[in-house]
Amino acid sequence: MALRDAEAFVAEKARWIERTLRDYEDAAAALPAVRLEDHGEIPFLGRMIPIRVKVEPHRTRPGVARRGSALHVGVMEPGEDAVREALIRWYRRQARAEISERLDWATLRAGTAFTKLQIRDPHSRWASCSSTGAMSFSWRLLMAPEPVLGYVVEHEVAHLDVMDHSKRFWRLVERRCPDYREHERWLRNYGAGLRTLL
Repeated sequence: MALRDAEAFVAEKARWIERTLRDYEDAAAALPAVRLEDHGEIPFLGRMIPIRVKVEPHRTRPGVARRGSALHVGVMEPGEDAVREALIRWYRRQARAEISERLDWATLRAGTAFTKLQIRDPHSRWASCSSTGAMSFSWRLLMAPEPVLGYVVEHEVAHLDVMDHSKRFWRLVERRCPDYREHERWLRNYGAGLRTLL
C-alpha cells in the first residue's frame, strides 16, 4: 500500500483497530500478572512458577534452571530485558520437549506421522501443519493451560488427515478432543494476552 493511502485506510478501519487493541488489553489483564524480577512468577502450562533472578556479570550467556518448584534465572546484567531474553530461550527449549512428546503420542494414536517440528513465535497463528507434514508451533502456548496445548497439538495432527477446516475436519478433532470448543474459546478470549506477557 502506498504511504499516501495509509491515512485513509487507518481512518476506515479505526473502529476495528480500537476494538482489537481493547481486546489485547482485556486479554492481558485477565491473565495472571508476570513479574520479570526476583520473586516474580511466570505461567507454565496452567501453573504459576516462581522465579529467582541472580545477576552474574561473569556469565557468558543467560541461563535458566529448574530447582525444586522455582526457576533460577542467571543473567549478566540487571533488568527485565535480560530476564525476558533468558526466559524466552527457556520457553523455546521447553516447548520443543513438551510439544514433541505430545505430537509423538498424538500421531501414534492417529496412525499418521509428521516430518519436522519447528518452534517459532508467529504473530497470527498458534500452530500450522504443511502439506508435507511439517509442524510449527508457537512457544507461547506453554503459557496457556496444558489442555489448551493438548488441543492445539490434536488440531494440527488432524490436519495430517484433512488439510482444511471442513465439517469432516471438525468431526475428526471432536473425536480426538471432545472438549475442543472450550479450548478454542480459551484461545479466543485469552490468546491475545499470551502475545504480550513476555
